[in-house]
Amino acid sequence: MDTRNFDTTEKEREETCQMIQETVRDFTDLHIKPYIRTWDEQQHFPKELFKSLGELGLMGMLVPEEYGGSGLGYQEYVTAIIALSKVDPSVGLSMAAHNSLCTNHILMFGNAAQKSTYLPKLATGELVGAWGLTEPNTGSDAGNMRTTAVRKGDGWVLNGSKNFITNGKTGNVAVVITRTGEPGDKHGATAFIVEQGTKGFSAGRKEDKLGMRASETVELIFEDCYIPASQRLGEIGDGFVQSLKVLDGGRISIAALSVGTALGAYEAALAYSKERRQFGKAICDFQAIAFKLADMHTDIQASTLLTFHAGALKDAGKKVTLESSVAKYHASETAVRVANEAVQIFGGYGFVKDYPVEKFYRDSKLCTIGEGTSEIQKMVISKEILKE
Repeated sequence: MDTRNFDTTEKEREETCQMIQETVRDFTDLHIKPYIRTWDEQQHFPKELFKSLGELGLMGMLVPEEYGGSGLGYQEYVTAIIALSKVDPSVGLSMAAHNSLCTNHILMFGNAAQKSTYLPKLATGELVGAWGLTEPNTGSDAGNMRTTAVRKGDGWVLNGSKNFITNGKTGNVAVVITRTGEPGDKHGATAFIVEQGTKGFSAGRKEDKLGMRASETVELIFEDCYIPASQRLGEIGDGFVQSLKVLDGGRISIAALSVGTALGAYEAALAYSKERRQFGKAICDFQAIAFKLADMHTDIQASTLLTFHAGALKDAGKKVTLESSVAKYHASETAVRVANEAVQIFGGYGFVKDYPVEKFYRDSKLCTIGEGTSEIQKMVISKEILKE
């Protein structure tokens, strides 16, 4: 896939986004659609697929060309996630976690050596990345994490665990945030890059999930895991502050994931409503169904605009804490509402696995939980607007 630096004219950017949509559509037709149900039923994480996505330039969309990436911006990135997620949200989720969390954390806060070591391989899909912040007892309360990093000689020893980690078992490298100071101290956490195979670092059980089943979610375990000082990301004590900045971009990713999920459910319901006939006419001709479709379309349009607005501000180098939370909150709740209505439009057929909306319904709920629940988003939004 041909790529351009994202600092281009609006027309060039539109052309690039259109090209990305077409590329992803052709790719999903061949490499994803035939396997969606099998991957979902078997909870199969298709790691080989992500190497192919890397060949298309989708695994390093935000990575500069000097590090082997596509050198694109958030608007192109959002376009790709939406296009993938409207086919299979599980793939969109894993691609988003790789790009906006693990890879972007190294891009934003890594030193020259770390960037040169990891970014080229992450950008091509040779390496799949994971990101560890959440813990079993400190989900939204990340400031009180229990995973610790203690100095030992020229390095650090990590002990503890992280859970609900996307790409955690199959991923080759993880960025992990640990406590190096007092609990609750905003400057008491430090981030490290940990490679698969490091002694004392292992993946625990794979979660048996309601939805997003082809996206791998596991526990990460650290047992006297020694990490050289060269693997520390940024300054000691900056890990939590770094995480908040990474999550600003990550929430744009989840907003895009939500838009794609909603679009997939909506388009399936729209097509079905035109084909399904009752009482001598297509069900879309009944006002009850037509009004559902109107609400679904309107909510998706609003979520799409909010998401691209946040992406444009991010590309402009502006603070997006408020805008990314607004987009993530609205889009994720929209995904759940739209998927619910899609099942309703399908009726009994929406409740069986032979039709796609059943999976969109299950997948959509994660969007309101991952990278900050809807309740957390409202906390962030209210805090930001009350500053004004």
